[in-house]
Amino acid sequence: MERLRQRADFIAVAGGLRINGPAFVLQSLRREDQGPIRVGFTVTKKIGTATERNRIRRRLRELVKRTDRGFLLPHSDYVLVGRRAALSRDFAVMLGDLRTALERAARRSPKPA
Repeated sequence: MERLRQRADFIAVAGGLRINGPAFVLQSLRREDQGPIRVGFTVTKKIGTATERNRIRRRLRELVKRTDRGFLLPHSDYVLVGRRAALSRDFAVMLGDLRTALERAARRSPKPA
């Protein structure tokens, strides 16, 4: 699994599927190529100070690390957009939220052409 780092990749994923949750929004996009799963993390400046945004990003990264790869579709890109609730929400609950969001994304995701 790799990280998304280019702005163009984040914009492309934003045009895909969105699953809203209390602590984050999951955006996903199936790719045509056979590349690895890629994940990106972002928190808008509307949310708190830089310290709080960094803490949210760290929590989101840890969520993905602890998630079974079987929940992630192959050849897909994912972006987790952090919300303020990610600071105070219980980590175990957030882990369940992510798994549920990934399952919903897998059901709703169109098959690549």
